[in-house]
Amino acid sequence: MPLRSVFTSAATDQEPATVEPTSHSAVQGGDAGEQVLDGHDRARLGARAAEAARRLAGEGIVAVALTWVDVSGITRAKTVPVERLEHAAAWGVGMSPVFDVFLLDDSIVSGRHIGGPSGDLRLHPDLDRLVPLAALPGWAHAPALRYAQDGSVHPLDARALLRREADRLAGDGYAVKAAFEIEWAVSDGEGEEFSPACKGPAYGMTRVTELAGYLRDLLESLKATGVTVVQLHPEYAPGQYEVSVAAEDPVGAADTAVLVRETIRAVTIRHGMAASFSPKVEADSVGNGAHAHLSLWRDGAEAGAEGGAVNAMAGGPGPFGMTAAGEAFAAGVLRRLPALLAVGAPSVASYLRLVPSHWSGAYACWGLENREAALRFVTGAEGERATAANLEVKCLDAAANPYLLLAALLAAGRDGLGAGLRLPEPVDVDPAALTEEERAARGIAPLPASLAESVAAFEADAVLREALGEAVTDTVAAVRRGEIALLDGATPRQVAAATRWRH
Repeated sequence: MPLRSVFTSAATDQEPATVEPTSHSAVQGGDAGEQVLDGHDRARLGARAAEAARRLAGEGIVAVALTWVDVSGITRAKTVPVERLEHAAAWGVGMSPVFDVFLLDDSIVSGRHIGGPSGDLRLHPDLDRLVPLAALPGWAHAPALRYAQDGSVHPLDARALLRREADRLAGDGYAVKAAFEIEWAVSDGEGEEFSPACKGPAYGMTRVTELAGYLRDLLESLKATGVTVVQLHPEYAPGQYEVSVAAEDPVGAADTAVLVRETIRAVTIRHGMAASFSPKVEADSVGNGAHAHLSLWRDGAEAGAEGGAVNAMAGGPGPFGMTAAGEAFAAGVLRRLPALLAVGAPSVASYLRLVPSHWSGAYACWGLENREAALRFVTGAEGERATAANLEVKCLDAAANPYLLLAALLAAGRDGLGAGLRLPEPVDVDPAALTEEERAARGIAPLPASLAESVAAFEADAVLREALGEAVTDTVAAVRRGEIALLDGATPRQVAAATRWRH
């Protein structure tokens, strides 16, 4: 379900009725670097924002947080009083481009395209995603669109890049529905150490009982904000929970991932606790993932169906019912997993989590409902496969910028479609249980075991470089190398401590 913005009533969950380019006005997205704000755009946006501000003020909202996610995966923000929303929508809020080269400890590196104290860009609220924050009374939230001073889309705007990748697929007659699973761990300790706030067994009802009031408030806040929760459950590690939300368009899915995480953080603080989304909260425990679910859809007429859109992950002659297009998309993602880790498992701590036999997907393989495969194919129950079948990419975590990650995943899948790729044989066991010779014979390779390895694969990947652009590629590599240097020589315990509360 899309969020309930101040311009819409509560939406309903639905499959896309048609597959067509998601064209928007300049400030609502479009091809990165191609659209330029003009006087007409600014006047129209200001008028819309003025109307929204009146509605928000009537609901007791006093300020709006404009958020973006930096290359390190940290959500940054600037805020404006609600009476300044009109000006912010028309003219933007100033921000230094150097935020794109912040590391997780807020130190700053420099790339070939970004770095130093000079320069400015403008943050514009996406009014289509402007929503009151139930977990922060008096506040509203809008994801920021980033523009240069001349009104052109900023090349480091990952949200615009994601919209462009969705539009490229739409131009070929396809759409993607996406969602993130969000895992987090709750601490009731003081200071920087982690003390699990619940002590019950993994996945146990005891953990629900221990923090029932907290979980109830969280569900109520998410619902009031317009987020459709599919399920919430205790996870494996002490103090750990997971929430799953309904799938939507890729930009919406990334927006929702940010909003869900900040809602969790706010509700947790209100209950006198702290939430960690780190890939490795404690060095000797399992970490937090942020698995991405993807399904490819195509126009019903092109697929031979009557009206609507058809899920390409079901109803076909391919593996476990995939269509040829669904298989090719999945194969494209599988092929590029080593490079994708530089944006999907982007922290030194990510590689403390990404280890065999921990359900993190440490091997580049795929399988039907195989939780040890990096790419898990989910058919759904018999009778709902036409809507439920999807891919789960398991080797990802919440240190990732969700916009940048989804843009890269869509680019990989689109390349698979263009090349008509086929999947290798599925894997139905834990790859770690096979011998090295058996894995080699089946073409099962381990994913990079360090951030340095994934960065090298990322820089060498021509498909991702073309999709993301030279400025993004260089900046990602610079930030990743900065974190590698920052934590060089640190023990796993020190890495976990340095990362624990940053994302």
